[in-house]
Amino acid sequence: MVTIVIPWRPQPSRLAAFDAVVEWYRSALGDVPIVAVDTDDEVFNLARCRNAGVQGIASPHDVVVIGDADTVPERGPLLEAIAAARTSGRVHLPYTEYRWLGAEGTAAFMAGRPLGDCAHEIVHGACSGVYVTTPATWRSHGGQDERFRGWGFEDAAWHVAHETLLGEPPRRHEGHVFALHHVAQPREGAHYDANAALMERYRSAAATPAAMRDLVALDAAD
Repeated sequence: MVTIVIPWRPQPSRLAAFDAVVEWYRSALGDVPIVAVDTDDEVFNLARCRNAGVQGIASPHDVVVIGDADTVPERGPLLEAIAAARTSGRVHLPYTEYRWLGAEGTAAFMAGRPLGDCAHEIVHGACSGVYVTTPATWRSHGGQDERFRGWGFEDAAWHVAHETLLGEPPRRHEGHVFALHHVAQPREGAHYDANAALMERYRSAAATPAAMRDLVALDAAD
């Protein structure tokens, strides 16, 4: 069984992108369950939403696609990732190139242009957007750290933890994902600064499994 989990808190500029993402999954995968996940946090907690979505999957060996509410993958790489994630014990990323469409490219897509033909910028080093995993694999390296609040760094920290604790980075499949335009969230302030400081702790623990295990096991209130 495959379930699509989408962390989601409605905001006016994000509604069209969310609807387009849900429509894409319906068209590409048929009648799969699509679950929008939010938490009771006052400040949106993307890491906690992702973890909560995975925790809601009944079987530890079912596949879950954790997709951002603004990001569309390609069907072929996604299907490859789903097939591989069932048994690999690793998280899979169904892309090797992350394209941000911006306002121009998003408008063209909404008007009917194929995603691959839309204006875009390439985001180098991207490691989020769409994850393909099982609950057992997600838990095996700590999931994502819920101490990251607001926006920023939770995906990069998760990537470091995956590589350190599972012995390799997440496995990628040749292809693209396409991030749709919306009003950007501020990357500043107390939450952002705290996220940046926590990210430095992940960098310090990189490549040292014992240190990383201690870090990911820390209580979220620490």
